[in-house]
Amino acid sequence: MGNRCCFTGADDLELILSLGAQPLSNAYLREDQLQQEEPKFPLDLYVSRSSMLCQIEVVATSEEIFSDYAYFSSFSDDFLEHARVHTGNMARRFGLNSDSFVIEVASNDGYLLKNFVQAGIPCLGIEPAANVAKVASDAGVPTEVLFWGEQSANDVVARHGQADFMLANNVYAHVPTINDFVEGFRCALKPEGVATIEVAHLLQMLNNTLFDTIYHEHFFYHSLFVTQKIMQAHGLRVFDVEEIPTHGGSIRFYVCHDQSSHAETENIERVLKLERDAGLMTLEPYQAFASRVATIRSNLLEFLHEAKTQGKRVAAYGAPAKGNTLLNYCDIDQSLIAYTADRSPHKQGLYLPGSHLPIRSPEQLLADKPDYVIILAWNFKDEIVRQMAEVKSWGGKFVVPIPELEII
Repeated sequence: MGNRCCFTGADDLELILSLGAQPLSNAYLREDQLQQEEPKFPLDLYVSRSSMLCQIEVVATSEEIFSDYAYFSSFSDDFLEHARVHTGNMARRFGLNSDSFVIEVASNDGYLLKNFVQAGIPCLGIEPAANVAKVASDAGVPTEVLFWGEQSANDVVARHGQADFMLANNVYAHVPTINDFVEGFRCALKPEGVATIEVAHLLQMLNNTLFDTIYHEHFFYHSLFVTQKIMQAHGLRVFDVEEIPTHGGSIRFYVCHDQSSHAETENIERVLKLERDAGLMTLEPYQAFASRVATIRSNLLEFLHEAKTQGKRVAAYGAPAKGNTLLNYCDIDQSLIAYTADRSPHKQGLYLPGSHLPIRSPEQLLADKPDYVIILAWNFKDEIVRQMAEVKSWGGKFVVPIPELEII
């Protein structure tokens, strides 16, 4: 990319925040890899002055990051319920039935499409990570191993026809070739088809200082006003929008062809006003965000050093990508946090990139009884506190580091 906007190609990027050189956030390590030198890449946040698209420098390709992937959506009960509710709502709102065809881009382990399968609505998952796609296929969710873009969209359409409905949850930020990715939707949607695209909302990231959601597989940080420009450039338009609580505050865009009959809802102007009032069209809120990030770092390190001085034992919960951004930016290793626990057996026994914290099972954490448990997957805070309620039985406390240090 150099210093060029991924959307417009303009040479006008303004550096907002540097989080240092970091390993890829999902590059978990085996024990035999701990002595090897880890590749690290700059993790710097920019804003294009002309398009106002918030983005990081592209240092690794989608193929390098996603061809073999450690994230499986089905290990969060709350996320499964979120998907179930959304699919049911969409089937009712857009009249999806056995004559419809649904495509999900980045369908992961089939956590969402299984709801359409159960409802008898024909569907197809597009998933680039072969290891994850196999889990979906084995569960009865039709899945093809593809990276989404104009060429693969045309290929899918040639074999299956265009879609009545499409979904893309938490992938719109993950593809550096954003124009090719969006063009795929234009190719694959029927003239009156609808796509919902769900992504973390830049407004909430800035308001709540969610800097740990910045990592190398999140190439972009999206707002409604910029997404309108991107869709318009591809003959598409956003006709409705919803604010949703997932991942610290997300936004769901409802997209159709520019000429389709879907009427624009009042939600569009309401959310645009929120973004305007927050100053997202100017550099000011981005710069204020960067200054608050340093405060979070110093507060967390002060807490951990104090706990160590007092002889308290500290573990973490969750092995999400965002946790690796936080730990590596704060230079935290096993001297401050002994290990982390995660429900996913695909991560247990591995080590976090950079910090090298070992990943154990929740059962091991409960047996170990640490004094403090740092919740790295803070977006599932309520679910984790509920599932790990036993921690309180020995006087253990949960600690949430972001958006500000909170001891539960």
